[in-house]
Amino acid sequence: MDIKKNLKVLLVVPNFRWCEWNKNTLWHYIPYNFCLLASMVIDKCDVKILDANLLNLTEDDFKCELSRLKPDLVGITVLMDQYGTSGHKAAELAKSYDKETVVIMGGVYATTNSQKVMEDPNIDYAVIGEGEYVFRDFIGYCLGKNLLPVKGISYRSKGKVIHTGHSEFIKDLDALPLPAYHLIDFDKYANNAHRKSVDSPRKYPYARILTSRGCPYECVFCQVEEISGRKIRYRSSENVLEEIKWLKDKYNVQSLIFDDDNLFLNKKRANKIFQGMIDRNLVMPWVAIAVAVFALDEELIKLMRASGCEYIDIAIESGSQRVLKEIINKPVNLEQAKEMNRIARKEGIYVAANFIIGFPGETWDEIRETIKFAEDINVDYMKLFAAIPLRNTELWKLCEKEGMFRKNYGKSTAQWSSGQINTNEFTANDITILRAFEWERINFADKEKRKRTAAMLDITKEELLKIRKKTIRDVVHLISNNSKA
Repeated sequence: MDIKKNLKVLLVVPNFRWCEWNKNTLWHYIPYNFCLLASMVIDKCDVKILDANLLNLTEDDFKCELSRLKPDLVGITVLMDQYGTSGHKAAELAKSYDKETVVIMGGVYATTNSQKVMEDPNIDYAVIGEGEYVFRDFIGYCLGKNLLPVKGISYRSKGKVIHTGHSEFIKDLDALPLPAYHLIDFDKYANNAHRKSVDSPRKYPYARILTSRGCPYECVFCQVEEISGRKIRYRSSENVLEEIKWLKDKYNVQSLIFDDDNLFLNKKRANKIFQGMIDRNLVMPWVAIAVAVFALDEELIKLMRASGCEYIDIAIESGSQRVLKEIINKPVNLEQAKEMNRIARKEGIYVAANFIIGFPGETWDEIRETIKFAEDINVDYMKLFAAIPLRNTELWKLCEKEGMFRKNYGKSTAQWSSGQINTNEFTANDITILRAFEWERINFADKEKRKRTAAMLDITKEELLKIRKKTIRDVVHLISNNSKA
């Protein structure tokens, strides 16, 4: 490639609505990873961030932005497999603007689909795994200052695709810089959650924060092992508290969402973070998503509440101890989960619980066990998902080997509300129907639960009813699509 002295880099979040199946996505997350990447290279090049999803850019709008910004290099991230086509469309548009533009893709989709990504002639490079140091070295390569990174990148040489494997996992997360939020319109993200959900921010402006990477557990449905590795790596409590203070002082952040898979696993560190928030006048409302319920205890929950915790969703996944142990591989004790829910709710924390149905090897009666447990545990809100075989997970490998995917699975999308797996016990459509109707029955049969959920969503009971009715009506659409697929 041609060496540039003044490299203009444009980091692009593609518009998910460019996917044919999806016209209504409202996931406008702060592009934390891109802001972190930008901080790594801001002293080496002219870097800008363009969030086509937030701005809802059309393809023509995007081409106009390319003409205005004139990048030498376009970096594209795709958050999930489901939105892969939007990333390929962004690459196509970048090359149509100027075929000499260097296009590099990273993120979850590139990591789990590197072969497919590099089959696209519009993509020159792909970053596989954690990209901060790989991207920094790649920019150095573009500037003629160092060689191409040895690991974590895919590229073409003499017409052949070269895969160098996964990047090295970053050992010292404290060494990473703060994200370059000054490169985005932070208020557009921080002052609006863009979609109503029980896990939405409690106050605005808000920020998302990630304090660890990796997961030591072997849940059959999870991609974290491939993305972040089996060994968990933590930022120090001091480093986390410094970021929270920075967010509060510089951006007037009033609430937080912790995005960790294992925020509570190291209890000593978790205690230091929450006690530090209290001691340093950093108490503010915060929520934590997909919490490992087995990592909680009463003392920790009380400290969480004192530091501002208002909501958690606990990842129980199944109401069958056999399914948890033999199929999902998740070390959840159902009796302990009940007790943690009781304590958290007593302390004034709003508790949701995640459940998944439709795994291969799961019987219909065990699915009913999960439904019964989800009802009996009496959380404030129950999230019920269909099992989704994400690429390269153990669940994916099993479904691929046994031919369990619904017809044409993955060509359009995998939605958590829709069954994707056919077994001798149930069909994908069985799961779609059961999921929708049990979600409605358990969450909204009780007047007090309806009232609490509407309050959490900050909507009227009439607006909540519209959402409930739409969810049931969508079942017809989902089944129709699955039948055509």
